Amino acid sequence: MSAAGFEHWLDSVHRWRWPLLLAILALRIGFLAFNGLDLIGDESYYWDWSRRPDWCYYSKPPMVAWLIGASTWSFGDTAWAVRMPAVLLGTGFLYYLHATARAFYGTRAAALTLLLVLATPNNVLANFLMTIDPPLYCFWIAAVYYLRRAVFDGHQRAWLWAGCATALALLSKQAALLQPLALAVFLGASTARRRHFRGDFWRYLAPVVLAAVPILVWNDQHDWVMFGHSKSHFGNEGEFDAWRRLRDVRDFWFYQLLLLNPLMFVLTLATALRGLSGFRQWDDERRFLWLMGPAWLLLILALSFGQKVQGNWPMPFYFTGLILVAGAAPAPGRWLKAGLAVGLAMVLLTYALPAVLQALNLQNSKLDPTKRFKQWRVLAERIDTYRTESGSDRPVFVTVGHRFLASQLAFYLPDHPRVYRYEASGGVTSQYEVWPGPTEHLGQPAFLVADIQAARFDKRWSDSLEGLTLLGEVADPAKPSTKYYVYRAEKLKAWPAPLTLHQEGHASP
Repeated sequence: MSAAGFEHWLDSVHRWRWPLLLAILALRIGFLAFNGLDLIGDESYYWDWSRRPDWCYYSKPPMVAWLIGASTWSFGDTAWAVRMPAVLLGTGFLYYLHATARAFYGTRAAALTLLLVLATPNNVLANFLMTIDPPLYCFWIAAVYYLRRAVFDGHQRAWLWAGCATALALLSKQAALLQPLALAVFLGASTARRRHFRGDFWRYLAPVVLAAVPILVWNDQHDWVMFGHSKSHFGNEGEFDAWRRLRDVRDFWFYQLLLLNPLMFVLTLATALRGLSGFRQWDDERRFLWLMGPAWLLLILALSFGQKVQGNWPMPFYFTGLILVAGAAPAPGRWLKAGLAVGLAMVLLTYALPAVLQALNLQNSKLDPTKRFKQWRVLAERIDTYRTESGSDRPVFVTVGHRFLASQLAFYLPDHPRVYRYEASGGVTSQYEVWPGPTEHLGQPAFLVADIQAARFDKRWSDSLEGLTLLGEVADPAKPSTKYYVYRAEKLKAWPAPLTLHQEGHASP
């Protein structure tokens, strides 16, 4: 594409941005309705949270559960309803990203930024999977937009709106606390803007503090479980293993290349490094954007060499980096155009994948990368057969295994039963151990699904069960060599209480 043609394309993207956003929204809703892919474990886990609304949970603030709860209350307990908030939040994210880029660099950069983000596979996932990321992304960039209006355009009300957006981001994920810290560093580094510390900054911070209060109160009542879980993500356990460290670094960096697309990652990283070396020479606008994203990106990339880092941690820090990339591209070169082309091709292939697999008759074959998204529905159907055959009553349902076994069965069994989880370590490693056990069902029959045989149950658990009978074995559809064991106990005699969090040491990943 010629330079003139590319510029015309960018102009069209800006002029037709509203029809474009609506078309993207329609595409994503259609994909949501017809893709046929099961929830991943995190989604069903958060859905189970949503059935018991609270101010905080074991590992995260409450926003993801609140949003899922509102959607399933409106549309029912379906995968489509669980994921609908991700689509709506993703559209809001695109709106605020475009508005932010436009406020800093004009309509051309806004259109280019929008295209850059749409050309990242991560944007597909964030508009499909309902995890903590979609609300964090939307509220994070909304806060950046309102801070731009407040700091650079002098809109006083925007301070409060920015604070509300950051507060919503904090209710989504703890990482949002980095935003007021970044703002404080920016204001402190700018002689002309330190005056905002006299009142404006605290007006911004007030909603954030207000949002933090119920989270802190809840944690005080629950042995500071979320903070302990967050702490467990930092540092290394056990002896140093050089090969394992190298594998972790490789996997993390590959994840960045895959989710951003390689060229976008390189361009954003280069921009982040330029900010590190040229921060003093940059104007306030570029400093602000760098501190609201690329600065934290560099920190996490560096951290990945010292410990295991989750691949999604840096994602919100790419957004303002992409705005900087777009703002510094008066005439996009071939590498930027190539990055857009490759990224958009990857995105379109992702959306077309279910249809392509069906057309080629490859569904559920070894070549079907979506096969693992269909295992839980099948597993639940097989286990429900044993429930039906074991009697007309519905005994208390208990799982022994990963938390996803409990949450996925709770979602995909027809009656969405309350599922309890016994943690074999005796520790608190998920929300299921934070919630009370089935003490009101003691003395009643129990239906068990375990990932180990009864002979391997610990003594506390074995002594809690009376009249245990093996009903059958169910192979994991995704891994046929892995078995789940289905039992019925005539009586649940006791429910072993977990150790306190301080004793357990927050072992959950």
